[in-house]
Amino acid sequence: MNVAKWISTAVASALLASTISTTTIAHAEETHKIENESIYDVLVDRFFDDSVENDYNINAKDPKAFHGGDFAGIATKINHIQDLDFTMVSMGSVFSSDTYDGSAVVDYSKIERHFGTSKEFKSLLSDLHKINMKAMVDFPINNVSKDHVWALEGDHKDWYTAASDNRINWNTNNPDVQQALINAAVDFVSKYNVDGIRLTHLGNADTAFINKMISALKQQNNNLYVISNENSDANFDIDYNKQTIDTYQSIFKSVDEDSSKVEDPYKEYAYGKSEKPPALMIDDLNSARFTHASAQENMFPPTRIKVALAAIMTMPGVPIVTYGTEIAQNGVKPTDTLASMDFRTKEDIISYIGDLQSIRNKSETLRTGKYKLLENKNGLMVYERYSDNEKWIVMVNNTAKTQRYELDPSVIGKNKELHGMFENDIVRQSENGKYNLVSEREIVELYQVTDHKGYNIPYMIALGFVYLLFIGFIVALLRRGRKHKNA
Repeated sequence: MNVAKWISTAVASALLASTISTTTIAHAEETHKIENESIYDVLVDRFFDDSVENDYNINAKDPKAFHGGDFAGIATKINHIQDLDFTMVSMGSVFSSDTYDGSAVVDYSKIERHFGTSKEFKSLLSDLHKINMKAMVDFPINNVSKDHVWALEGDHKDWYTAASDNRINWNTNNPDVQQALINAAVDFVSKYNVDGIRLTHLGNADTAFINKMISALKQQNNNLYVISNENSDANFDIDYNKQTIDTYQSIFKSVDEDSSKVEDPYKEYAYGKSEKPPALMIDDLNSARFTHASAQENMFPPTRIKVALAAIMTMPGVPIVTYGTEIAQNGVKPTDTLASMDFRTKEDIISYIGDLQSIRNKSETLRTGKYKLLENKNGLMVYERYSDNEKWIVMVNNTAKTQRYELDPSVIGKNKELHGMFENDIVRQSENGKYNLVSEREIVELYQVTDHKGYNIPYMIALGFVYLLFIGFIVALLRRGRKHKNA
């Protein structure tokens, strides 16, 4: 037996027990706000192939072909998503389509047969809901297949215009087209118990029409989230800005980068100028992967990913994370960025995301609380998340050296303690009255502020228990050695 490993494991367990005992995270009441969600963005075809019954003409070697992923595959790997602790799965378009991503829709009234049956889709939704996880699907408004069933109907020649790659765009100025699209979306929501719809390929659809569709969807299901992955002035539940990806890739791709624009994606929301929370992303299904940006800088992608995700998951807004981020998936173009998920790859990013999400999911303050930036200089960012019930200090050290930050008691009060969630350190007031926060390079620490409690009794008890176990272990070894010697 490795004694050193045994001792380290025991001490770590004691520290964890102490942290849990002395630092209780406030649980949120169930409120229907999209700020409470964290979204895991997948494509059904690229996640996991579980059923051979729907493997029609698949070719895993062709990046443009169907690879075989299906609803049963997501259900089989549901524990993986659960380990990451996301609250919502966005699975792309599931409608009958010419393409693996579901965007070249052929029929809004049918489920893509490569993904499975209508029954299997309903079963997946039920499985997700059983573990309190929500489901979202894409509804492509434009850029659908030229063989769409509506386009093949003789009296619909004025419904569409030709696009590239055998696609068409709907004439969304036509009232009949508008109503057909709204009916198709509402019929889908009425048939399947989804929790969100993401409208994609908005094209030239005007804001009034999109708002009309959003209104009709929410009349069908008042708790339905409706978002988009494009910039729009419509009444979506989140503000989506593709510039966010460029902003956060430039800041977090390496150490000591200019972080002056870190607030740009969420500034209006955080300071009360907008009621719509922003989507916070380091990449998406249509962009180059964050891993590529960090690799270009000769940085270690898993470390870069952890720093970036810890930041966006503690900032005001809704974090959206692309599948494969947890295994540092790479690529610049969709032929590379949308590869099938490799579940054989094991990285500590997975457990890190799970731990981070667990804290976020238990703290309403980290999700919807107020925000104040305390420090932001070339990669060192310190900010406060607070409410009437809780207060957190987040220290993002995105630099190449250990950083120190003096926190003034005017921010959190006197006679307080700051409990680090990841490094298990406790910070108390120093002789000069300040709280001295210290963070090693490329580390994000979440400090929960509590009242000063003096000696950490649970920790001392836990540590004493570890010592007793260790002494007992040594005694057992000595007795065992004597027995062998006598024999």
